[in-house]
Amino acid sequence: MANTNNNVDAVIENIYKDVHPFLNERQKRILAGSIAEACGFGGIKKVCAISGLDYKTVKSGISDKINKPEQWNEYTDEYTSENGIRRKGAGRPGIEKKYPEITEKVKFILENNTFGNPEQVLVWTNLSLRQIVQVLDSEYNIKTNKNVISDILEELGYSKQVNQKMEQVGNQHPNRDEQFKHINNKAQEFIAAGLPVISVDTKKKELIGNFKNNGQEYRPCKNPRKVLDHDFPLEGGKVSPYGIYVINNNTAYVNLGTSCDTGAFAVESIRRWWNIVGKATFPKADKLYVNCDGGGSNGSRVKLWKYALALLADELGIEIHVSHFPPGTSKWNKVEHKLFCYISRNWQGKPLIDIETTVNLIRSTKTKQGLTVLCEVDENTYSKGVKIEDDVFEKINLEKDANLPNWNYIIRGLKIGNK
Repeated sequence: MANTNNNVDAVIENIYKDVHPFLNERQKRILAGSIAEACGFGGIKKVCAISGLDYKTVKSGISDKINKPEQWNEYTDEYTSENGIRRKGAGRPGIEKKYPEITEKVKFILENNTFGNPEQVLVWTNLSLRQIVQVLDSEYNIKTNKNVISDILEELGYSKQVNQKMEQVGNQHPNRDEQFKHINNKAQEFIAAGLPVISVDTKKKELIGNFKNNGQEYRPCKNPRKVLDHDFPLEGGKVSPYGIYVINNNTAYVNLGTSCDTGAFAVESIRRWWNIVGKATFPKADKLYVNCDGGGSNGSRVKLWKYALALLADELGIEIHVSHFPPGTSKWNKVEHKLFCYISRNWQGKPLIDIETTVNLIRSTKTKQGLTVLCEVDENTYSKGVKIEDDVFEKINLEKDANLPNWNYIIRGLKIGNK
């Protein structure tokens, strides 16, 4: 008799294993319930051992089978189909039902440990997901996990980012966070007053010609685009896209330079933006706030940059306020992740055959947030190694900010009598 029972168990197990891969969740449940019923006393336990299903799931399958007409009518199209798989309300209840205040608590924790928030110009936090979980547990007795916190952060406007080269070698600058707060607060003041705030920088130089461009594009099957096998500069040379991202209204201007990336080129880019876009967008502006890196053509120690800004301030009749990002933090510059990354994404896999192609690809860059980009070619020649002597530099009407003066200053043109 024992052998007979063993044979029956083996047959049932084989049937279940052969059939269950083709069934959905509800059908598996009903099959398990039917087998358990057919086995009689101890059937549920036997089916649980064979299928690995929970005791309650098998009992639910029996109930579904017995009460099929009534249960079937409870399903609606808002779940899976008219013959739905799960009952209304099935699944683990949301964390908000157990802790209705959890989102507000996470928001409060972030506001006290974040240098900025979704409404500010800069957004970053010094807390990890696990640290937020620990604070919720220790201070508010809310038991949760890092996956739940990740979902809440996304709802609050934070997102997971790929690694970026932001950490400098060695210790970070001691005034790093202080400068971030200064930039954020001042940018908010300018925006509230209707004054322009721009983030500027030069994108890496790009080769013009039929060269490989990183990324992929959709093309007919087995028909990849053919490009040159070496990246040796040709007659097309290189271009330097200088980007100006307007934080006030999510617009951008790119001055596509064909010469050297110098302080004079950087300021000329701002001049062109102002004349083409800025003065029409901000007709009453008497001040301009510029956020830029601490190095490169617009570096905090570049005399040519500051002298050219002084000439521009005189020409436009405005004050130019400047703030530089601390060393090792250039990736926080808005122009990097609000403009340049989208330009790179837009032309990925497409060779920059010529200047016209490059301009069109930059102009066609758009985002779901409504970014628009204007691009013009700058054919001026800019010489490297131009030095501004000390006596000339002293003519600049430059006021250093009391807060981190090497990174924050106001340029009001040239001093009276030196113009």
